[in-house]
Amino acid sequence: MEPRAIRVDAVPPQPWRNGGGITRELLAAPGPDAEQWQWRVSVADIERDGAFSSWPGVKRWFAVLEGAGVALTIDGAAHVVTPKSFALRFDGDASTACRLLDGPTRDLNLMLRGARGALEKVVAAQDWRPAASQCGLYATSAGRCRADDAEFDVLARSLLWFDAAPATLRFVATSPPVDCGWWLSVTPREGER
Repeated sequence: MEPRAIRVDAVPPQPWRNGGGITRELLAAPGPDAEQWQWRVSVADIERDGAFSSWPGVKRWFAVLEGAGVALTIDGAAHVVTPKSFALRFDGDASTACRLLDGPTRDLNLMLRGARGALEKVVAAQDWRPAASQCGLYATSAGRCRADDAEFDVLARSLLWFDAAPATLRFVATSPPVDCGWWLSVTPREGER
């Protein structure tokens, strides 16, 4: 099965209600309706300090893609997240305040409602074996993704999504940076895609 390729810049931005940024929803299943999705992948541009929206019943994974990073206070606990950090997982209904460290950031979000999943850093040229039924690669750099015996070109700032997870994936950036992307894994509730 051919993966879906979604470029961030091809997705229309949706402004936040609080005016603090914009979100581009790359994928949501089974559909984009906010009350129905089990999982959602989005890229957000945070333009100013402020509170995150509350998402009761949702598990969130958050990673900084671009910019200096953010200081998050989640239910009173302080966390600093930069592009070099691992992804941060927290409850969507936690009281979350965000302070920009040095200007705007671009961030990757994986949100799960009843589904299981994770967000993991790509280690360039190393095999990754997703423990999930669906998976994807968010590439911060252009390169090639090998999925079992097939290979796919990947543009920078794009999502390559596999509705049926290959056994093994590997990503090699054209100009290898230290951090070249993120693996996303999702297993929806039984009977859902």
